[in-house]
Amino acid sequence: MAIRIVRLGTPRSPGEGLRVGTVRRPPRGVPKSEFASRDFYDVWLPNLAPTADLVAKGLAADDAREWAAFRRKYVAEMKKPDASHLLDMLAALSHQTNLAVGCYCEDEARCHRGILRELLQDRGAKIG
Repeated sequence: MAIRIVRLGTPRSPGEGLRVGTVRRPPRGVPKSEFASRDFYDVWLPNLAPTADLVAKGLAADDAREWAAFRRKYVAEMKKPDASHLLDMLAALSHQTNLAVGCYCEDEARCHRGILRELLQDRGAKIG
């Protein structure tokens, strides 16, 4: 049992389990009825995505200093009770079932999902 960190819209791995979208907006031009069948997500948790303003700052981050500022602000957002409780739940579930958490970004190193990986590990999640 474990959580995989994935890019939404990519083919699912065997045994991946439930795919959770941690994005602010659903995929453009994709009917809601096709989100899962087109490998985006089964469940949408926008509370684990950066706020809209912060997403814009993260996408505009051109250097390490700007990315570090994005990271600090996102981590602060994830300390708020609603997000923190969701992270605790996902960490606990990782010991009971397989699931995947993801975002659309191509490069995990410049995506909030890389930070989510760290936050989940800090909570004792089993990462696969």
